[in-house]
Amino acid sequence: MRTLFRARYVGGRWNGSVVAITADELRPYFRSAWGADTCYPDSREEWTPLNPARDQCGMTALVVQDVLGGDLIIGEVHVGGVHVGHHYWNQLPEGSEVDLTADQFRPDEEVVAGRVVARPPDAPRRHREQYALLRGRVFAALAADARA
Repeated sequence: MRTLFRARYVGGRWNGSVVAITADELRPYFRSAWGADTCYPDSREEWTPLNPARDQCGMTALVVQDVLGGDLIIGEVHVGGVHVGHHYWNQLPEGSEVDLTADQFRPDEEVVAGRVVARPPDAPRRHREQYALLRGRVFAALAADARA
């Protein structure tokens, strides 16, 4: 499903460009925006361009929600049946799920128990800098393409 995205934030200013975009079409914008500086700070030393989606899920899910709307989903990451972390992805307004960071996981990692969670009004509370950086990069690229 195509969603109209109005590029609201580019360099701190309103940009009225409109882009009709699908979740799959968003993927390359995120892949080019991810970096060690946008992943969870505790994971920065392990981040590699060979697995750019690694530890980007929370910030990515928030930005996808900013662009396409819908809800956040949180699940547990298990290795060998042991809970080792959490994973975020999105449920779009029409009900489909999209996970732009699903390819980050190793074969021994399994995501279970996904459930919809409300986005807190002041989200993100943690990792604001990483979120703002990722959001700025994605929105700037979308706005540039809308003008092209």
